[in-house]
Amino acid sequence: MVEPEGEPVVQALGLRKSFGHTKAVEEVSFEVRRGECFGLLGPNGAGKTSTIRMIYGFSPRSGGTLKVFGLDIEESWRLIRARLGVCQQENSLDPDLSVQENMEVFARYFDIPRPEARTRAAELLKFVGLEHRSGSPVSQLSGGMMRRLVLARSLINAPELLILDEPTTGLDPQSRHQVWERLESLKKSGISILLTTHYMEEASRLCDRVLIMDHGRILTQGPPSQLISRYVGKDVIEVSGPDEGIRRFVMEKGLDHEDLGHRLVIYTQEGRELFDRVSRELCAQGCLLRMATLEDVFLKLTGRELRE
Repeated sequence: MVEPEGEPVVQALGLRKSFGHTKAVEEVSFEVRRGECFGLLGPNGAGKTSTIRMIYGFSPRSGGTLKVFGLDIEESWRLIRARLGVCQQENSLDPDLSVQENMEVFARYFDIPRPEARTRAAELLKFVGLEHRSGSPVSQLSGGMMRRLVLARSLINAPELLILDEPTTGLDPQSRHQVWERLESLKKSGISILLTTHYMEEASRLCDRVLIMDHGRILTQGPPSQLISRYVGKDVIEVSGPDEGIRRFVMEKGLDHEDLGHRLVIYTQEGRELFDRVSRELCAQGCLLRMATLEDVFLKLTGRELRE
């Protein structure tokens, strides 16, 4: 089935999810376009996982409209699920089976004939760099290998939309970059990707657009580069141990900033010119100039306090 040109792969309008009196998702609206990687970002408890669980049919919505491939998720769940790949946070691999067996058993959920399942499994294990471990018990894999296996398993039905819920949490930098490379390859092949992550570097590298939410509501959405320019500018100046002189300067100039007490964060488009003046006249030591990032946007919009 092919959707009309330009129709979103996912379309949510006024989406809501409640658990008793707790409102996990409130009036969330967005769309995922064909062939793009769309990121859902937010602190713990923001509503990201509740949102994607509604999209793949695990949790019924409490209100609003939700369509996947142009189909209503509640009316056409089986048709939609056959075209989805889901990589959940939890490790749901069967420890009693080998790597290859985990792939083939999962293929049965999609009625894939055994010979075809065996072929697909071998191709996908090669894709994620696990072909040499196909006969190994899952219990012998490292954490990075397990995440790559879960990713490979989610592709067994050749999905049109891949949903990834924090796919690289807990991985070391090498394993994380390996997963990123596989996801970039999938994106180039035309698969649409819906991603949740706590790593802003991951979102900036992989996502065409991101949505930042908190307390179940949307704070903003758009391409990472546009959000950086809109909310924090081009550069960031960090001042450690700021005194009243630089605080007064920042206030008098009306500079966009955050005063964290022990550190002053200044957002600017002026970059080097402002930094030279600040470092020369106001802070001889403890002054740093760097490029603004998506993490700056995230922290500015959602706050810096710890979440339980």
